[in-house]
Amino acid sequence: MKYTLQLKPMTDEDLPFLMEVYASTRAEEMRLTGWNEIRIAEFISMQFNAQHKHYTQYYPNAKMDVIYVDGEPAGRLYVEHTTKEIRIMDICLLPEFKGKGIGYHYMQQLMDEGKEKCLPVSLHVEKNNPSKSFYDRLGFKVLEDREVYWFMEWKL
Repeated sequence: MKYTLQLKPMTDEDLPFLMEVYASTRAEEMRLTGWNEIRIAEFISMQFNAQHKHYTQYYPNAKMDVIYVDGEPAGRLYVEHTTKEIRIMDICLLPEFKGKGIGYHYMQQLMDEGKEKCLPVSLHVEKNNPSKSFYDRLGFKVLEDREVYWFMEWKL
């Protein structure tokens, strides 16, 4: 990989960028609604704020980082480390950074950490998310069907 990658702890100043990252994950879905740009922006803002509040309330010890590629903000990586598992709460890159090995790099780091600490690495993925095949290739297995999500786990 020819990129300089860096993780920086999320701050309140990063929230507009993180909302942009979140919006990029919902873009296809939003195109299908027929809503105007204002309604879409309001909906995305409401959903992002609810998700952010949930993450900070229910995962107060999580490591919430902005992914930088060559000094440019490119995505987010939220991980909670416990004595029982490494939980990937969210990993997402802006579309222009996908498919370049960046997500793989961070997933491999977390899986290596899981190996070192003898801990499983777990995540939820929406059933219609194309990233599911990526997780399958990495060796994650579906443990539970949780309605709109698959709960997946990787372990040594």
